[in-house]
Amino acid sequence: MFFDPMYFLYIAPALILGLWAQMRVKSTYAVAQRMPSPLSGAAAARHILDSAGLRDVDIEQVPGQLTDHYDPRHKVLRLSQDVYQGRSLASVGIAAHEAGHALQDAKNYAPLVVRNIAVPVAGFGSNASFFLIIIGAFVPALHFLVMAGILLFSCFVVFQIVNLPVEFNASNRAKAQLVELGIVSPDQLVYVKQVLNAAAWTYVAGTLQAIMILLYYIMRFSGSRD
Repeated sequence: MFFDPMYFLYIAPALILGLWAQMRVKSTYAVAQRMPSPLSGAAAARHILDSAGLRDVDIEQVPGQLTDHYDPRHKVLRLSQDVYQGRSLASVGIAAHEAGHALQDAKNYAPLVVRNIAVPVAGFGSNASFFLIIIGAFVPALHFLVMAGILLFSCFVVFQIVNLPVEFNASNRAKAQLVELGIVSPDQLVYVKQVLNAAAWTYVAGTLQAIMILLYYIMRFSGSRD
C-alpha cells in the first residue's frame, strides 16, 4: 500500500478540492474580516442564544485560530480570540454558525444526535484502522485485521457523511438568525454567506477524501490475501 500510485489517484480529486476550499476560506475570511460589525462575535452569539432561551449555554474564549466549536456535553460555545473579540462580519458569521449547533442541540436535531453518538467510534476508527490494515496486510496469519480495519474506517466515513447536514444546517440557522435579529443587514449577509459557504466546501472535501480512501481499501484488499 505504501507509495501505491493508485492510492494517490483515488484521493487526488479530494485533495485538489480541499486545497481550493482552504484557499477560498482564507480569501473570503480576509475580506469579511475587514467588514465591520456592530457586535463582536461573542456578543452576537450571546444574542442568538438568549433569543432562543439558551441562557444556560456559556461562551468561552479559547486559544488558536479558527478553533471555534460547540461542546454539547458541557453546553459551552468556545470561540477563538479573533472570533470572540472581533467586531467583523467574519467573526459574527463564525460565532453564529457555532451558536447554530447549540440551537440544533436544544432542538434534538437528529443528525447532530447521531453525530454525537458516533464521535468516539469515528475517532477510534480513523486512528486505528490504518494500523490494523497494515498489520493484516503484512502478516498473513492476521489477515482478518484488514477487514476489521476497513469496517472501522467505514464508521469514520459514515460519521463524515452524517456531519455534512449538521454543518449545512448550522450555517443556515446562523444566516437566518443574523438577519432576523438585526445583527447584520441583508447586504452584509453576503459576506457572511461567502465565509460559511467556503467553510462548507472543506467539509465536503474531507468527506470525499474519506470515501475515496475507503474505496481504495476495498479495491486494494478485497478478496486478496497477498
